[in-house]
Amino acid sequence: MLVSRTKDLVTLEEFIIKSQQKFPHATGELSQLLRDLSLAGKIIADEINKTVVRNASNPEGMTEEPQERMKRLEEFAETQLTFALKRSGIVCSVITDDDATPDTVDPNGKYIVILDPLDGTFNVEINASIGTIFSIYKRFSEPGTTPGEAESLQQGLNQVASGYILYGSSVILVFTTKNLGVNIFTLDESLGEFFLAIRDIEVPDEGKTFSLNTSYYNGWDAGVKRYYAKLRGEKKSDEEDDDNPKPVYSYRYIGSFVADVHRTLLEGGIFLFPRSDYYPEGKLKLMYQCNPIALIMEQAGGRASAIGKRILNITPTDIHQTTPITLGSVKNVLEAERELRPLDEQSV
Repeated sequence: MLVSRTKDLVTLEEFIIKSQQKFPHATGELSQLLRDLSLAGKIIADEINKTVVRNASNPEGMTEEPQERMKRLEEFAETQLTFALKRSGIVCSVITDDDATPDTVDPNGKYIVILDPLDGTFNVEINASIGTIFSIYKRFSEPGTTPGEAESLQQGLNQVASGYILYGSSVILVFTTKNLGVNIFTLDESLGEFFLAIRDIEVPDEGKTFSLNTSYYNGWDAGVKRYYAKLRGEKKSDEEDDDNPKPVYSYRYIGSFVADVHRTLLEGGIFLFPRSDYYPEGKLKLMYQCNPIALIMEQAGGRASAIGKRILNITPTDIHQTTPITLGSVKNVLEAERELRPLDEQSV
């Protein structure tokens, strides 16, 4: 969403300051974290734009292979985010998708930050949207000690804030903290400032758009295939009344989790990545992707579940744990949960 320059423009900085005043015991540390993450997002967005321009203006002169380009961008994003979070001294550890174990940043810090530095990187090749996802937890051990890996394995319910930065036709920052709703900011590149675009966004109760990766169709179980057929409006039998067809959902799939989630947040509907023979425990990462997005969806009035089990209630056992997920409008997700249960459970 574009921002029009009016007298009512609110910068991210102004929004954070005003929001902090609502909480008398706030120390300003969480606000500083959000500023640091937004700064890193601006730097990453600039590097992505430069990469796209170089590709478009001199395609024959490019010596970087696509895989090398994606790897470089991912490493660049991780470096910028980690550097930004180290400056403040309020983060004790940072965990990214490429880490085998958490990276201790400052033993005196009180927050743990979990990052997917660059989601959907391959979309750079076609100038489609990609994103950064972040999740913030409080540590429970004493400051001054080195936090262990077990301290990172907290339920998504414990998140104090989460969000994402979407790098597309414009740069969008979306974040939530408990009791503050979900707010969307757009970067004005000429001023280098994020401006409030949508305050307290709410997911529609129901939508007519669904999003999933159909390339895994052959690995889906019967319930998922049946639900997919229903979404497409396929007839159950040749005798079904053609003059009174059920409404057909629109199919949209970008291939970047952040981009698909952002559309669902704005328009409603459902995104799902179910179990399959290829990914028996799901493909998306619980801590880097599902937990932060689930918090955003719930704070916006939506729902996020692993086929009936609330995502935020899952206790992780490994920082790289995966999970199936359905998220979006409440009515759509509840319908999906009913459809995706095994047939022998549907009458219970």
